[in-house]
Amino acid sequence: MTGKIVKSIGGFFYVYVPGEGEWACRARGIFRKEKVKPLVGDMVKMTVTHEGDREGNIDEILPRKNELVRPEVSNADMALIVLAVSGPDPNFPLADKFMISMESQGIPCAVCFNKSDRLTDKLKDEFLGRYINTGCPVLFTNALTGDGIEGLSDIIKGKTTVFSGPSGVGKSTLINRLCSDANMETGDISRKINRGKHTTRHSEIFPADGLDDTFVMDTPGFTSLIIDNMEAKELSSFMPEFAPYEEKCRFRGCSHISEPGCEVIEALNRGDISKPRYENYCRLYTELKTRRRY
Repeated sequence: MTGKIVKSIGGFFYVYVPGEGEWACRARGIFRKEKVKPLVGDMVKMTVTHEGDREGNIDEILPRKNELVRPEVSNADMALIVLAVSGPDPNFPLADKFMISMESQGIPCAVCFNKSDRLTDKLKDEFLGRYINTGCPVLFTNALTGDGIEGLSDIIKGKTTVFSGPSGVGKSTLINRLCSDANMETGDISRKINRGKHTTRHSEIFPADGLDDTFVMDTPGFTSLIIDNMEAKELSSFMPEFAPYEEKCRFRGCSHISEPGCEVIEALNRGDISKPRYENYCRLYTELKTRRRY
């Protein structure tokens, strides 16, 4: 049988086979010998070992479309960054880091602002303006009432989408809305630390209700995301709003920080590039350059 690894816990890889459900599988020793690790998201071929216990062996890992480093998953078609309108306030620097990380791995992104009942016209304009000319869709949802869920369903249809975001933004409630089999724990914000009471400890995939070939991938580790393996000079390549202007810069290899004749800065001054995202780019550039130097 052929299926998708949807979670990995305690040495077992749980393989979802359409029409059959989940099978708890062990990976054959050949994978260890060849130093190949099955990943959540892998399409695999498996054989049944104990039908009554729904157990089997993974015999083959099919070719991967992609392999993400953080989170450590494979075959993602899109990444959805889930933030809250407020409570907690959006952590834009961290969201930008996640987007850069996904862009560097060839994964397109979308941004979802949950808790839309707290949205004002001013905030909506601010949030939309932040992602101007990035090509990144921006959605507004209310996981508790279902507002905006239809639009979210449309954008993930036919894809395996990585959902990621800080605790307390309503990510688990959104996933429960989309995937009735998820039954994810949800909780209020802890007043003391301003984070959700429940956090994802492992990557897991859920099939979306009524949507063929549509999967939601929940991943941990949003707050521990780092991009320190990247060179500072690479950073601008993963800012999609810079792309139309970079080749027009006066100097080849322009950092878009302070060089004269920089078309990216000109676009920024015209309002074609978001000032907050540009300022965060400058901070990240300095951070990466300093880290490499020392």
